[in-house]
Amino acid sequence: MCGRARCTLNPNQVAAACGFTGDGGGRSSVRTVDVNRFQPSYNVSPGRYVPVATVRRVNSGENGGNEVEPVVHCMKWGLVPSFTKKNEKPDHYKMFNARSESIKEKASFRRLIPANRCLVAVEGFYEWKKDGSKKQPYYIHFKDDRPLVFAALYDSWSNSDGEVLYTFTILTTRCSTSFEWLHDRMPVVLGSRSCIDSWLDTSNQKFESLLVPYEGLDLVWHPVTSEVGKTSCDGPECIKEIQLKPTSSNYISKFFTKKSEGGIKPEKDDSKEADAVRIVKKEKSSDYQLTRVKIEEKSESGDAKKEETNDYDHVQKETPPFEPKCFYTSEKEKQSPGVKRDFGEVSDSDILPVKKEKAAKKGDGQVSLLSYFGKK
Repeated sequence: MCGRARCTLNPNQVAAACGFTGDGGGRSSVRTVDVNRFQPSYNVSPGRYVPVATVRRVNSGENGGNEVEPVVHCMKWGLVPSFTKKNEKPDHYKMFNARSESIKEKASFRRLIPANRCLVAVEGFYEWKKDGSKKQPYYIHFKDDRPLVFAALYDSWSNSDGEVLYTFTILTTRCSTSFEWLHDRMPVVLGSRSCIDSWLDTSNQKFESLLVPYEGLDLVWHPVTSEVGKTSCDGPECIKEIQLKPTSSNYISKFFTKKSEGGIKPEKDDSKEADAVRIVKKEKSSDYQLTRVKIEEKSESGDAKKEETNDYDHVQKETPPFEPKCFYTSEKEKQSPGVKRDFGEVSDSDILPVKKEKAAKKGDGQVSLLSYFGKK
């Protein structure tokens, strides 16, 4: 795909790049048409006028023969087929590229192959690489900065006012090996004079071998500012190489990578910690075995009292004697709640009398429910 390009070439430079007689100087040696409409730009987009090189057959005069004449014709980028309705507003973004694999199948392009072939010469073009939701533009050009020549097709259309508009489309092909990382399509670059002549030769119908990816290593690229996406950005800053910032994925990977020794806390060594736990468990196990041996030795010596010796428990805690609390209260205390007395302050009158147990009857070998819950 090619949707933005740099073209600051004058008509003679275009003619020279396409193999015509132009020498690249100021002298005009090739017939030109509407070149005054062309505005040199570092950021050409569809809908703009671009100088296009082609050949046309003209009447030689007396003999009535036709001769091939090279022409540099300024046309609008973005094909508008001749069968488009006269009152319809042209959309130059609809057909600014044409897939070379299908130009013989689609009516918009098939009828143009016999006589409407042309060449587009530019200094470079832009392509965007998708990175998630973001797109990074790259400027692609020849290493020696010579112009790139694209294979193209053109057509003419008349609007309702009778004005004739010439438009063109750039042919694309699958991407070369060097550009697979960037995009899946690229313009058809005609890299030699023989390829250019073969494409312009309308009698040559076996042109498929020309419409292939350019695999030359002299086609290079570099990242440029994202402002290129705006058509208002136009100047040398469009092709200036920039340094790309690290992506967010790089920051995340750095966060989880092993830290260096330069004053940064090293990673925790889980293996050493696991070894320490195993050593402690082993020591406890050996202490337990030692305790069992001592207990068995004391039991064999006939000691009545078996005392377990534990190296980890030298101090025995004495349990304090139980001191009962009396919860009985007198009538006076019931009347004035919240007053508590110690065990020694309880009077004899406050203590309930103990009920005397009845003598057990003879023959009662077992306490029955009736005798236990008998009438008092």
